[in-house]
Amino acid sequence: MTLPLHAVDVSVLVPAKDEAENLPLFLDQCAATFVGRPERYEVIVVDDGSADGSWALLESLRPRHPFLRAVRHRACRGIADALRTGYLHAHGAVLVFYPADLQFKPEDIPRLVGPILAGESDMVTGFKQGKYEKAFVSRIYNWLSRALFDVRVKDLNNVKAYRREIMEAQPSRPDWHRYMIVLAAQQGFTVSEIPVPLYPRHAGKSKFGLGRIPIGVLDMLSVWFELRFGQKPLLLFGMLGALLFGVGFMAGLVALYMLFTENVGVRAVWTVIQTCLILGGIFFATGILGEQIAVQRAEVRELRRRLDESAQPPAE
Repeated sequence: MTLPLHAVDVSVLVPAKDEAENLPLFLDQCAATFVGRPERYEVIVVDDGSADGSWALLESLRPRHPFLRAVRHRACRGIADALRTGYLHAHGAVLVFYPADLQFKPEDIPRLVGPILAGESDMVTGFKQGKYEKAFVSRIYNWLSRALFDVRVKDLNNVKAYRREIMEAQPSRPDWHRYMIVLAAQQGFTVSEIPVPLYPRHAGKSKFGLGRIPIGVLDMLSVWFELRFGQKPLLLFGMLGALLFGVGFMAGLVALYMLFTENVGVRAVWTVIQTCLILGGIFFATGILGEQIAVQRAEVRELRRRLDESAQPPAE
């Protein structure tokens, strides 16, 4: 038995990759947390290509937990895709991103959704309280993010709750779930934070290693570019092209002056002129192409929004 659609206030989205050892206890703790709560919950576990029998386990756990809904990816597609799949199957007006590894206890979920249900915030993120193996890397990551995006929260990549419309506006890009707070704040949504205790992982091992650091930095720069110039790429490339054309023009005037007044030609100056004109033309052409791509992206984004709306089941 599953909850009727109109009975759901909060949808907890749980990406799970090889978490069979953690899922039974995680769902038991969810059940204990939800009992007696005024808001009504569903838990959508997205099996992201697990090879440890997670899907069969979820099937067996459904009769015990009426709030459980399970969705399956037959191959691993990553957290961002898992969250989007969960969102497309969710019915709550408030969504919660929560891992299944029990480093965060389900008992803290109501504290995350409370300010949103009370109308005090559009998004609530938790900042870790406790020993964290990758604390140094996390501090560097959060410091860089705050410097680039000017979003004053302590932990940008953690458990979080948010209004459904925030997910509707998110670009579908791998690993960009890490920047959901940044993207939401840029779109005008309010963001707040609360402390959330961090516990040792119950079972299994982390899926993230040091190899994720350069990927994270490049993703961060990509998000920064998207927010600053994604809608108007000609603003960046046109400025660079104009600057190079200006340098080439000034160098040309100097070269002509020296040629006519002193009858001296400087090969290096003519090389600078040619280089500036070629690079300036390339930057301008890149900006114009970027503008065309930006128009296409806007149209695709609108089509995706309409498709997502049409895919939602009618409210009862």
